[in-house]
Amino acid sequence: MAGAREPAEYPLGPALDFLQRLWRLEHALARLSRRMERRLGITAQQRLVIRCVGTYPGLSPGQLAAILHVDPGTVSAALRRLERHGLVERRRDHLDSRRVALGLTRRGRALDVPTAGTVEEAVEQLLRASSRAEAAAAVAVIERFTALVDESAGP
Repeated sequence: MAGAREPAEYPLGPALDFLQRLWRLEHALARLSRRMERRLGITAQQRLVIRCVGTYPGLSPGQLAAILHVDPGTVSAALRRLERHGLVERRRDHLDSRRVALGLTRRGRALDVPTAGTVEEAVEQLLRASSRAEAAAAVAVIERFTALVDESAGP
């Protein structure tokens, strides 16, 4: 049996190489999210919800879904978990009882601070080490790829 070959010895072509890198990123994010859950008690996705609600207290669940570009059902499920953990609360709007406003509890506010070992810390490190042009190009490529995938997935 031949010795193990390095990954670079198995070129896949531009499209598959790009997908391989995305898959590798997805796995790295999942590993970090599991580590965050063990250490902080919340996943990376839950922390993003907490950071958004902390930044914009009084958001409705629908507004949060729009900010995150996810289905409202996805946000509702995340909010239920965060409410069960005592991190987020829904409050009825005093002027319109049909409207729900989101807010952080005391425990939620304690998690709404820059924290080492989180996904956003890794992103901030990346952005500090990148030029504005590099960051803008990366965002543009991600946005175009997301639009193409959304278009292919259909309604």
